[in-house]
Amino acid sequence: MTAVKARPASAGTAYADDFYTWTQEQGARLRSGDLSGLDRENLAEEIESWGKSQFASLVSALRVVLLHMLKFDHQPGKRTRCWMISIATHRIQVAEELSESPGLKRRVVEAITKAYRIARLEAAKVTRLAVSRFPETCPYTYQDIMDRHFAIDSEA
Repeated sequence: MTAVKARPASAGTAYADDFYTWTQEQGARLRSGDLSGLDRENLAEEIESWGKSQFASLVSALRVVLLHMLKFDHQPGKRTRCWMISIATHRIQVAEELSESPGLKRRVVEAITKAYRIARLEAAKVTRLAVSRFPETCPYTYQDIMDRHFAIDSEA
């Protein structure tokens, strides 16, 4: 939820008083075509926050893929199947986010940049390697992130 805007009491439950009831009333008003009773400002804020949340989810999934790719590349002697399964799992999440919200595709480079800044620090923490051992900018293309082969099963 974002900043609360004041609205007349006669318009139904106030956003700040009972968010759940407010959502149900706003949904009912939209469905019935009662646009005059809508809390437009708070509805707009909530809709925009959904988009921000989807972008954050994309960044989060990319961060996990990048973290494991960095660990994989910088600690070859400690590679685990768990890392590779995590890469595969989070790749699916990235693909699903982009499939469900194709508008996010134009922000993939930005998402990778944001995700990498965090993944780089996390990789330094978990590997106990100096942060400077990891490139300052992401060394992987989107294609690498999504398609580079990692053999989950030893026979693969």
